[in-house]
Amino acid sequence: MPAEAATIDPLKTPTLDPVIRSRLVPGVNGLDLHVLDAGFETPGRPCLLLLHGFPELAYSWRKLMPALAAAGYHVIAPDQRGYGRTTGWNADYDGDLAPFRILNLVRDVLGLLHVLGIPNVACVMGHDFGTFVAGWCALLRPDVFEAVVVMSAPFTGAPAITDGEERKSEPDIHAALAALEPPRKHYWRYYATREAATDMRGSAMGSGSISAGLMDPDPNSFVHAFLRAYYHYKSADWPGNEPQPLASWSAVELAKLPTYYVMNRDRTMPEDCAPFMPDAAAIAKCKWLTEAELAVYAAEFSRTGFQGGLNWYRANFTDRYRAELEVFAGRTIDRPACFISGRHDWGHYQVPGAIERMREQTFTRMLGCHFVDGAGHWVQQEQAVEVTRLLLAFLASASAC
Repeated sequence: MPAEAATIDPLKTPTLDPVIRSRLVPGVNGLDLHVLDAGFETPGRPCLLLLHGFPELAYSWRKLMPALAAAGYHVIAPDQRGYGRTTGWNADYDGDLAPFRILNLVRDVLGLLHVLGIPNVACVMGHDFGTFVAGWCALLRPDVFEAVVVMSAPFTGAPAITDGEERKSEPDIHAALAALEPPRKHYWRYYATREAATDMRGSAMGSGSISAGLMDPDPNSFVHAFLRAYYHYKSADWPGNEPQPLASWSAVELAKLPTYYVMNRDRTMPEDCAPFMPDAAAIAKCKWLTEAELAVYAAEFSRTGFQGGLNWYRANFTDRYRAELEVFAGRTIDRPACFISGRHDWGHYQVPGAIERMREQTFTRMLGCHFVDGAGHWVQQEQAVEVTRLLLAFLASASAC
């Protein structure tokens, strides 16, 4: 079924800087796309396109957009397919996954540029899963995307050419994780289950295994509490986030990852995050994500659910969609590139060797690789001033190349 049956309005919240406008752009690859943009008043400005990850929104870029616009750019951040106020996508778990495969997500981006009449983009930037859309944009259409920034998740390019038998012969990491004591499971596999979206929306809460902080019968309150715990647990505010490189893609090594990546086998994501819910004092001190700002996320995900974003993971690990990407195996990204991550983010180490492959094989013009102090996974929100400084320095260097 469609994500929304009724017309939806642009986003109205006092937590957005007045220079940012919210609008709906119809007719984008079958979507009515919700977009935040800034610096739109002056025609012909160079364009920056910002692509969010999971569970995020265009709103996740709110702290960077005013300064980037003040530097002379037209800054555009869409709610991508499956998220927020963008409509026209199917939220049914049993629906067609093809619209969520990476090539169609790139088509969404190109469709938006076409409708807006923007022929090229000075830089496409992605965070978390948005990194993969940004990376594929740069790999497939270097004539459109003149530079690329990837944040938190290294982009390693197109998969190598394999056949089905080779994939079947790979070690079963999921069985190995389940055999550990205590048993574990990878969040990628959990995100592919039918139950994941229901668990995170609070539609079917357990009898008592979730902490009291997440036991609220109001779905909006449940989602608000879950997201507070999840965002905190993956941020620099949680002192346990002291990442280190993993030696191999093995169960023993992966088990070093926090339970937001390698979960307890018999728990849901809210159950694994609940023990790390910050107390009232810590929440009051959290300036990078106030309660009013978190309420925007909670309201959007309470309304849409999480299935749209989870479908990205499901499509990404579907063999037939992976196979169609193998035709680009070995292709490099030759536009100027930059990687930015939080120093306290396990994301850049969750796949062993990914950073090295990104720097040495995928990108031929990597101008910077930065690990930002005081930031975990939500680097562009946790340390917006420093990230903005790094971006403007990179953009200046890229334009001089």
